[in-house]
Amino acid sequence: MNDRIRNLVEEARKLTPEERLELVGLLEADLADEGTPEEIEAAWVEEVERRIAAAERGEATFVDADEVLARMRQLIR
Repeated sequence: MNDRIRNLVEEARKLTPEERLELVGLLEADLADEGTPEEIEAAWVEEVERRIAAAERGEATFVDADEVLARMRQLIR
C-alpha cells in the first residue's frame, strides 16, 4: 500500500461508521462509471491473461495466502 492510500485509510478510520459507509458507496458508484458490465468483464479477462502470461514467463512474484491475510489483518486494525 502506498503512502497516499495509507493516509486516506487513516483519515477514513476517523469517520463514523455511517460516514464510512457513505464513502464506500460513493467510491463504488464512481467505479461503476468505469464502463458497462461487458467492458469491465473484458478488462478483467485481459488482466487475468496478462498475469497468467507473466507467471508463465517467470516474471511474476507470488505471496502465500497466509501472508496476505496477515497483512490484511494488520491493515484493518
